[in-house]
Amino acid sequence: MLFWHSQPENYHQHSTSSYLREALAPFFKHEDAQPSNENSTKMPPFQYVLCAATSPAVKTHEETLTYLNQGQSYEIRMLNRKLVEYTDISSKCVKSIVRVVFHDRRLQYTEHQQLEGWRWSRPGDRILDIDIPLSVGILEPRAHPLQLNTIEFLWDPVKNASVFIQVHCISTEFTPRKHGGEKGVPFRIQIDTFGQNENGEYLEHIHSSSCQVKVFKPKGADRKLKTDREKIEKRSVQDREKYQPSYETTMLTECSPWPDTPTVNSTSSTPSPVYHSSPSSYSITDGNCSPNQQGELFLPSCSDHLLPTSNPQDTQQWLHRHRFSPFCRLFSSFSGADLLKMSKEDFIQICGPADGIRLFNAIKGRCIQPRLTVYVSQQQTRNEQQIKPSNGEVYHALYLEELTIMELTEKIANLFRIPPQQVSRVYRQGPTGIHVLVSDEMVRNFPEETSFIISSLKDENSDGYNIVLK
Repeated sequence: MLFWHSQPENYHQHSTSSYLREALAPFFKHEDAQPSNENSTKMPPFQYVLCAATSPAVKTHEETLTYLNQGQSYEIRMLNRKLVEYTDISSKCVKSIVRVVFHDRRLQYTEHQQLEGWRWSRPGDRILDIDIPLSVGILEPRAHPLQLNTIEFLWDPVKNASVFIQVHCISTEFTPRKHGGEKGVPFRIQIDTFGQNENGEYLEHIHSSSCQVKVFKPKGADRKLKTDREKIEKRSVQDREKYQPSYETTMLTECSPWPDTPTVNSTSSTPSPVYHSSPSSYSITDGNCSPNQQGELFLPSCSDHLLPTSNPQDTQQWLHRHRFSPFCRLFSSFSGADLLKMSKEDFIQICGPADGIRLFNAIKGRCIQPRLTVYVSQQQTRNEQQIKPSNGEVYHALYLEELTIMELTEKIANLFRIPPQQVSRVYRQGPTGIHVLVSDEMVRNFPEETSFIISSLKDENSDGYNIVLK
């Protein structure tokens, strides 16, 4: 549990003018470099200063980049510009929410999944923490156990306030192949500040700002900063002018507020990922497959739309029915409303061009016609033929899009609820009863709405079965 500790007297005796002058020194450097007409524009009410040096290897027109060491305490000085300008200010406290989020847009869409995966791999750890003993002027610090990347606290803008934060994750923990060094993903440290409304609730947004950071293992940020400086020093004078100078502190720049900003002491909790590990039962008997024993396979239709009221569990089932199983884990925490809000470009960025467009069309209710439809039915045993008439076979539709033998094998295996690896080969019965091995070319030349009777034969060379299309 977090507690607020009062600071020593000698700290509070530190003069306000010298404190502000020291904290705003890099900010004044930035302002001096700007034209006077920009200074006359409206400035943000607050200024946040992260006490960590910016990288010199950033080009002039790009956003600054700051390197941090994992677990090290970094100070964020919270300054009220109105105090600097000697204007009146309300003495009420404000609430600031600090969070570590992803800089890349693609990772932002999968943030919940990424953070939940980190939580499962690092049980008991937090992504963002407050170093309470070092922090000054903050009240009621909170860190909800389920929101690992968020902290919040109150502070009085009239007084000096400074919060020390610790980031415990490193950038390479969220890269696809766990590359080391510079291949780590960038994060954003964002601060959203809120004032009280007439009911005393901190819901009125006042200001938001953020900066881009990368987090390295302990002392890795110092080595990386040193390497960047050495590279820039080796460049010519003309090349150096293309890069920003390195400042000892980082100024957080104004940005849009974080969407649907929650409070970390909210009673609502983020659902944990659920992994279903119940085994699938299946069986194949010589010369006969029986889908009726396993239940009827549900095939999606154009009327099976995703609804805004669908919860994450319903959404997962919808993705399975529409053949988007590879992306179920990616969208494990998404409701129907979440997916319906996403654009085609969002799906393309997350799933790739082909699957992204297909998923977008399916969600928007656009019916996609399959390239080939075939009908299959199981071969009846003698006992079944005595019960059912010869013309009473039950057929199932298989919708093919890729027109490959692999796709046909998977469709047949899914239909009869068996693992695809249990199917060794697929044959088509030819003239005089010969078995012709089915290839991709043969599948592409199947006539539309061809019907087959399926039987199975035990493979003598393995534990699998050969499927025969008659």
